Amino acid sequence: MFVSECRMCQSGNLHKFLDLGKTPPADQFLFAAQLEQPEASYPLQVVICDDCGLIQLNYEVAADVLYRDNYPYESSTTLAGRAHWKEFAETTTRILNLGADDLVVDVGSNVGVLLQMFRESGTRVLGVDPADNIASIANKNGIETIAAFFDGETANRIIATKGQAKVITATNVFAHIGDMNGFMRAVDGLLSETGAFIIEAPYAVELLQNLEYDTIYHEHLSYLSLKPMQRFFAKFDMEIFEVQRRDIHGGSFRVFVRRRRPGNPAVSSIIAELLLGEQRAEIYDHGTLHRFATSVEKNRSDLRELIIGLKRNGKRIAGVSAPAKGMTLLNYCGLGPELLDFVTEKSKLKIGRYTPGQHLPVVSDDALLEQGCDYALLLAWNFAEEIMGNLKAFSDRGGKFIIPIPTPKIVG
Repeated sequence: MFVSECRMCQSGNLHKFLDLGKTPPADQFLFAAQLEQPEASYPLQVVICDDCGLIQLNYEVAADVLYRDNYPYESSTTLAGRAHWKEFAETTTRILNLGADDLVVDVGSNVGVLLQMFRESGTRVLGVDPADNIASIANKNGIETIAAFFDGETANRIIATKGQAKVITATNVFAHIGDMNGFMRAVDGLLSETGAFIIEAPYAVELLQNLEYDTIYHEHLSYLSLKPMQRFFAKFDMEIFEVQRRDIHGGSFRVFVRRRRPGNPAVSSIIAELLLGEQRAEIYDHGTLHRFATSVEKNRSDLRELIIGLKRNGKRIAGVSAPAKGMTLLNYCGLGPELLDFVTEKSKLKIGRYTPGQHLPVVSDDALLEQGCDYALLLAWNFAEEIMGNLKAFSDRGGKFIIPIPTPKIVG
């Protein structure tokens, strides 16, 4: 459904600046039997709230549609991904001085990779994830996980059985929430008096400056920056007290939130620095946002021109990895079976299925060599270095890689 009010401040003062067309949900990979059935697509349009500054989608796909049906996303198990989650747990444990009695609840916990790292750091852990198949994998992995959406009822259930949480994490989840106010009421109930709510998400500044438009898809309802978040948390008598920048997912930030209490230590100086940086980058300015939209259109044109030229020269091209962001790229740029032979993946949840919208078959990485591909389009370009290292046999044989963001280029 189209929404007419800001998800944070409820203002109706929304300004549209980017339209990526209609696309199916980025994680709805199809089975062969579904290819002949109608496929639902939804508007993918981005607006800014001119009152608080939140950048967000103006169309919301029902959460049951996005997350319940054979959800195929698993938290990153790349070496870089696992190192990131380990650092997250260790840093948080140190900053908050967590101990064996402290409970860490991860909302949208997926298969439990982050919680595994917290458990190794010595805390109690509990996951919450709405996808039954994903929660089942986590439980089999030994990470206790409730298969449910996180709301007031789920929070009360946790309090009744586990007590309040010293830490609530929402990594690449908070930006997925439609009812942010309801979500924060649940956080407020579950969080202990001295606890911390920690969000990690792509930072809107880097999304705009590095042309990371493929980060935009239906699960990502909001594109977060500090100015609107600071105002939003104040409504719940909470404050941002620390922010950490991280390279993962093309540039993310980790935001630490606590209750406003007498005697709290001073907030980190980085908060004022980042707020000033947002102002200087003019990320809330309509001119900046419309220039971004123009650059997105140029990227699509340049990428298509590059791939069509290679195809005319008889080259075989495949996509490598099938993250949700890659589906935005494929669908917005119109990269289908006439240009790409297939998409490769490591995730067993996706291999054997077809990409939403373009219906490219998803196969294992071995197909790059077996099928004699000449070029590999890196859809998970944020892990380019590791992926290219893993596919050294492909490049040794003469294969080259195409990195699409921020400017299409051939490497290898």
